[in-house]
Amino acid sequence: MVKRSKFKKLGALILTFALTMSVFLPSAAAAAQKKESRQNDYPIVLCHGCNGWGRDEAFGRLAFNAKYYWGGNVDFQEELNDRGFTTYTAAVGPLSSNWDRACELYAQIKGGTVDYGEAHSKRYGHARFGRTYKGFLPNWGQEDEDGNIQKVHLIGHSQGGQTVRLLSALLGEGSAEERAVSGENVSPLFAGGHNWISSVTTMASPHDGTTLADVKGTNKVAAVALAAVGSGLGNIPNANEVYDIKLDQFGLKRKSGESLKKFLNRVLNSSMWTNSKDNCAYDLGTDGAVVQNRWVKAQPDTYYFSWACLGTKKNPISFEGHQIADPLLMGDKKLYNAQWAAQAAFMGSYHRKDYSREIPIIDETWWPNDGYVNTISQSGPHYGSTDIIEDFDGTPKIGQWNFMGIKHIDHEDIIGRNWDGALDFFIETATMLSQLPK
Repeated sequence: MVKRSKFKKLGALILTFALTMSVFLPSAAAAAQKKESRQNDYPIVLCHGCNGWGRDEAFGRLAFNAKYYWGGNVDFQEELNDRGFTTYTAAVGPLSSNWDRACELYAQIKGGTVDYGEAHSKRYGHARFGRTYKGFLPNWGQEDEDGNIQKVHLIGHSQGGQTVRLLSALLGEGSAEERAVSGENVSPLFAGGHNWISSVTTMASPHDGTTLADVKGTNKVAAVALAAVGSGLGNIPNANEVYDIKLDQFGLKRKSGESLKKFLNRVLNSSMWTNSKDNCAYDLGTDGAVVQNRWVKAQPDTYYFSWACLGTKKNPISFEGHQIADPLLMGDKKLYNAQWAAQAAFMGSYHRKDYSREIPIIDETWWPNDGYVNTISQSGPHYGSTDIIEDFDGTPKIGQWNFMGIKHIDHEDIIGRNWDGALDFFIETATMLSQLPK
């Protein structure tokens, strides 16, 4: 009886083990199958939006209680790397134009010294060359042992979406003006003919601009904000570790021993803001966005995906149907709740009819927004553009925009600040990109 009991117990253990394995093996097999279904192993590069910061900067923690731009207090770069998706996080000029940011992004990926272009730099009165970077992927654009070009997937949030679009256009078509001015000394970025980008994904990006940036005097407001940041950081050792404004090309860095008055005066009168279009405020406005749309085209050998966000609802006491912040979606901003509510209400009621503008009519179709960007602007470039934008049907189409749909979250939620589903969303996105054919 004792032996029979032992065998009975052993049988029970075997049965339990078998049942356990039957539960776990299918999921393990599914995971292995999913990894085998990858068609490419191109790295992902994340590009932040206006006012963004790098992974090693402390600004996010101080201002938003969010250490990482991508993920809040969860590092999306490492999370994706842990799951086999090689990922890098760029840190470009938080207040710079899309042109300058694209030049910096190129250098950060490829390595080398930032070249803003001779013609561009002369036009806007700043230095041609910037910082030097080691490069995430020095072999970017080269052929591997099988003869395939080593490409990347670019993901941009907010202004970062405009920036990665511009980079893809420069690589593909180059700049005739820069080639004419620089001749043999032109940067490879402006030479054109480079099919180095597998996909571009934009999240809550103002492809047609945001009416929030159309407020008169936005440039000056940005200049004052920059001066305030610069003056505060100017007294802190290693200030770039707190927040690096990356405007070396304009000389906008508080000098040792420089008084606050002199620094403020220098910033406010900088060519970056004085009758200049080489800054984030211009590019984010509806006029500047359309100017970019006229020449930044979807490249035929690149996949384009776009996501839109919506965090407002109709104002119940508005006869016109104005939009206001949905407290369930935007009421988690703590000290910034009033700011977000004001921004959402402004965009949710702003309208104009001015046929001298790049976008002549702003009407109720522009009122739904995510607190920073009008939702209608986020699906892709419409005004000034010939790009094709179609709703995603499950099969990615190359050379045009695949609009993935609207998420009912706000502008920050999609990058993981206050949305629990953000990490899963990024993993799903990375998985989809890995399944694109080489």
